[in-house]
Amino acid sequence: MDKLEEYRQIIRDVLKQYLNISYANANIENQAAFDPETDQYLIVSVGWSKEGRIHSCLIHLSITNGKVWVQRDGTEDGIANELVQAGIPKEDIVLGFHEPDVRPYTGFAIA
Repeated sequence: MDKLEEYRQIIRDVLKQYLNISYANANIENQAAFDPETDQYLIVSVGWSKEGRIHSCLIHLSITNGKVWVQRDGTEDGIANELVQAGIPKEDIVLGFHEPDVRPYTGFAIA
């Protein structure tokens, strides 16, 4: 399996764990939207809470030029750390939600 396909599989495996999260005091379901053709991988939360309708992006990952970009990370522990534990090296993960001038200090790739 080539590196790109390996990264796709790791991303799918890591993100699928977020589909079974239960939320206290809210009727929310996490749904996966995986598009391997454009290399976009999202977990979207939909449902209802006391405050009203919930529809938000929990996690958004993309693959660009062989690097995994964390575009959105709404997790408590950090999805990038889970990707590293699953086998993607830090030098191939970009924390895209950080400004470019901050990225050199994150310990991950800058672009």
